[in-house]
Amino acid sequence: MGSKYPQSVRCCLPLWAIMLEAALILIFAFFSTYELPMDQKFMETYQVLQDLTVMAALGLGFLTSSLRRHGWSSVAFNLFMLALGVQWTVLLDGFLKPHFSWSMSINLSSPGLSIRTATMSAMAVLISAGSVLGKANLVQLAMMVLVEMTAFAATRFLHWKIFRMEDHVTMMYVHVFAAYFGLTVAWCLSRRLPQGLDRKARMEKVQIATSPSLFAMLGTLFLWIFWPSFNSALVDSPHVKKNAVFNTYYALAASTVTAASASALAHPQGKINMIHLHNAVLAGGVAVGAPGHLIPSPWISMVLGLIAGLISITGAKCLPVCLNRMLEIQDPSGVHYTFGLPGLLGGVTYIILITHHTFSESTPSLIGLVSQVTNDIGALSFLMAAGMVSGLLTGLLLNLKIWKAPHAAKYFDDQAFWEFPHLAVGF
Repeated sequence: MGSKYPQSVRCCLPLWAIMLEAALILIFAFFSTYELPMDQKFMETYQVLQDLTVMAALGLGFLTSSLRRHGWSSVAFNLFMLALGVQWTVLLDGFLKPHFSWSMSINLSSPGLSIRTATMSAMAVLISAGSVLGKANLVQLAMMVLVEMTAFAATRFLHWKIFRMEDHVTMMYVHVFAAYFGLTVAWCLSRRLPQGLDRKARMEKVQIATSPSLFAMLGTLFLWIFWPSFNSALVDSPHVKKNAVFNTYYALAASTVTAASASALAHPQGKINMIHLHNAVLAGGVAVGAPGHLIPSPWISMVLGLIAGLISITGAKCLPVCLNRMLEIQDPSGVHYTFGLPGLLGGVTYIILITHHTFSESTPSLIGLVSQVTNDIGALSFLMAAGMVSGLLTGLLLNLKIWKAPHAAKYFDDQAFWEFPHLAVGF
């Protein structure tokens, strides 16, 4: 018997995707050109872009592939969202830049239509998708890309316009924005299962399998290796870039050691949980993103990595109970305690360090100091609130019946979307 649900992809996806790509092609044709002459540091910038692409396509793609019946969708849908997100974000950055012109030049780095910045921004939707994958079809995810990228681009613009925040700092807050955007969308998409559906069958789909879990660890390794490139990509000064790279390595090293030891400590028999390592070893890189270029000594970044690792392990043990049972938010990829909470830790650390840096360089008035602290706290709070509000609107939009979302019984199941040649009949 044929499936009742693949029609949602067969009818909607080709129409929406092809029309959307055609519209993007027309916009690029009328509004964009390549920047000439090319920068002399083209290859150096291109290597950074390669690092970021590996993080986005392989790192975040495999990181969410640990579910035993949803590996294909996790990796392939991630690539689809990345490709669409980069195209859309390049145009958004061009239209929202301070001095807009009808002829926008495309290059690898700012100013202009920066492919590098677009790739970093597109990672927001890849992070958010960790909370939504398995509960949405590809049409819904495409719509989520358009809305979230628009919201994040507008938030970056307002951060610069209102709070006068550097683009590097705003980009490092991408983890906080993406995490709470994704969790809010996941809350909107959560729906009760039909009464006749066996709860055990549902839980079986979100179990972690050995081979997929190994591939997820591969994604963690890609992210771990290339994270210093992400944290230093938008920093121009060689000295400041060096600080960002070194501090990211030290924070990642500290969070990795902390993750392994804290995971063993949390188990009654002293065994290490692989899922904890998938997430907690990256917490240091997330936490040091915003303040990394300000940290003058490695011990500070190592303390930050240790605290981030502990927060991530504690969140992995405690938060699923709170999110799943009280708020009815299912977060199988651990987006909250991998990106959200460590990102908030990094934001608070940045506020402390930038205040200390300002005070050490000069002696500002009390009013000036309070004004700066208030501005920095407001910028972080505004970004978090923007993620939750835009996530709420996106979740309500994705609940519309026109997207023909998969039935709750088909959640976390590749066979609802993919052709399996080895199966004799459809699903």
